[in-house]
Amino acid sequence: MRIKISADSTCDLSPEQIRDNDIYILPLFINKGDESFLDGVTITQDDIFAHVAAGGSLCSTSAASVGIYQDMFENLLKDYDAVVHISLGSGFSSCYHNACLAAEDMENVRVIDSRNLSSGHGHVVLEACKLAKTATDLDEMKAALDEIATRVDASFLLERLDYMVKGGRCSFVAALGANLLKLKPCIEVVDNKMIVGKKYRGSMVKCVEAYVRDRLADPDSIVPERIFVTHSPVTEEVDQTAHQTIRDCMDFEEICDTDAGCTICCHCGEGCLGILYIRKNA
Repeated sequence: MRIKISADSTCDLSPEQIRDNDIYILPLFINKGDESFLDGVTITQDDIFAHVAAGGSLCSTSAASVGIYQDMFENLLKDYDAVVHISLGSGFSSCYHNACLAAEDMENVRVIDSRNLSSGHGHVVLEACKLAKTATDLDEMKAALDEIATRVDASFLLERLDYMVKGGRCSFVAALGANLLKLKPCIEVVDNKMIVGKKYRGSMVKCVEAYVRDRLADPDSIVPERIFVTHSPVTEEVDQTAHQTIRDCMDFEEICDTDAGCTICCHCGEGCLGILYIRKNA
């Protein structure tokens, strides 16, 4: 069975990973003022940052419509026996719901709720690519991916809170207090939603080291195959600190460094870094 893997653009995989695994990426919409752009196609992260820095309002994001998903599935099925689409987590967007509606009458399409965002979503996409090589039963493949999605551990450390303030996710008073105390909050993905976890204090380099050590404190519970370091623009020192601390804590087969896409950058701004991996079965 020839199975095509597709994913929403929020998976934040590298261009090489997308190319090498032949993944079809469906761009979501980025809304800047009165105009809409295709995520990563007609707008970049730098465009978003420049717009906000110039005094513009925050960009917003929109899901692909049911019709867009229908067209994608129909076109892919012309060349493949089946399509397995990995969606942005249903707790963050209507993408999953729209894709499910589009696939209702398509026998050879399965939609997976990644229960995540950014490269947490990307982990499930890469696992789907592995399974697609030998899968003969779409429902069994879907069940396996549904289970994997529950074990993805995703979190991010935020250096700046102004994007969160402008987006209504953090009060100005709270942000002012955090900035005065040099606090960097850890945002965790838990049960298909974002929560605020531990808050770190000090420089971003110091906070990143402590954050990574905390997240990897129990290496025996973590699948050692792959970890993502995904970030919006950060200094080279911050990025290198994350990589070195990971190597100090655990021996991963692959450390994947990827850029946070437009959708994530709309909400976190610059200076955001996260590590994302898969935990072992309980």
